[in-house]
Amino acid sequence: MLNDFYDIDTEPVVQLAAFYGSPKEIVEKCIIVFSKEIHEYLLNNYECREIGLITACNGNTPIYAMNIGDEEVAFYLTGIGSAVASGTCYEVHWQTGAKKFVMFGSCGSLDNEKTDGKFIIPTQSYRGEGCSFYYAPASDYIDITNSDKLAEIFSELNVPHVQGRIWTTDSMIRETKGLVAKRREEGCIAVEMEIAGVQALCSFYGLELYCFLEAGDVLSDSGYVIEGLNEANHSIGKLFVAMEVLKRL
Repeated sequence: MLNDFYDIDTEPVVQLAAFYGSPKEIVEKCIIVFSKEIHEYLLNNYECREIGLITACNGNTPIYAMNIGDEEVAFYLTGIGSAVASGTCYEVHWQTGAKKFVMFGSCGSLDNEKTDGKFIIPTQSYRGEGCSFYYAPASDYIDITNSDKLAEIFSELNVPHVQGRIWTTDSMIRETKGLVAKRREEGCIAVEMEIAGVQALCSFYGLELYCFLEAGDVLSDSGYVIEGLNEANHSIGKLFVAMEVLKRL
């Protein structure tokens, strides 16, 4: 069935122009934020202006712009999950013209020895979700195209990091011991819920994605450790790293 999802021979029925009109060209770069607290920090500490609005029946998502140095960049608070985060990314591109996206968030560690005290820069993601199969031919893993470039920037900034495979899942509560063991055997060092889909969409539409993660909870043979999750979700340090990355793109 997954082989049937990728159709590049016929035109899409739903067009964003029906909702937002013609594509806009306002900014080149954008920060994708997952933390409500980090989002509020930006609004409270930077001069921001609203440049777009993603509309939906369950609530709207404003798109803001702010200056980083001499450059104006966009940012927005995204929803959780591969399908939501992917679609939102493209709607933001349509409304702002942004082509370079820096996305950061938390994840679960599958190898605490490798990830402890380091940001995680994915190299490939296991496609344990559905969205990516609409944007790329069926396969187990999808390449994270700018992994090496982002790792170079992190090295330049002297930011501790590790590169490795990750697992994108659509169901956090179905991360069973058996599936965790399989992904770990394949070299996955973390699990999260968005990157495979967002990467597939960005590659399909010719956009650039630069993504990194901070491990909070730990999934291990001895059990589930959650104590670091809140800090990983909301630590402001990731934001400042993302800003420095944007300056270098």
